Amino acid sequence: MDIIKISLLGVCGVMLGFLMKGTKPEYACFITVGIGLVIMGLAVGKIRYLFESLGKIQEALPVDTEYISTLVKMVGITYIGQFASGICKDAGYSTTAAQIELFCKLSVMVLSMPVLMALLRTIQEFMV
Repeated sequence: MDIIKISLLGVCGVMLGFLMKGTKPEYACFITVGIGLVIMGLAVGKIRYLFESLGKIQEALPVDTEYISTLVKMVGITYIGQFASGICKDAGYSTTAAQIELFCKLSVMVLSMPVLMALLRTIQEFMV
């Protein structure tokens, strides 16, 4: 049911922003940012559950904590980057949005390198 509430909140925010764009276009961006922050605030409960689940997985399986923290960082980078990029696109700054997306992709690639190297070492050990 949460998805219905969030979706309705988003649609109402878009319609309000659309109405404001005709009379006061500077307020339309503020409405979009405000709705986005409210939705992100409502997602905190889901994020808390995600962290609890990752903690349980880490306790149950012999997984290095570095890999779990890397995974959490990657997810955080993608969500924050997508949020910031969407706001920039909505404000009409597509070039800035594209640069944010590019930087986020590069950041995820940099974070994934130690995991990739560990995977390659493991494969190499099996082949010897």
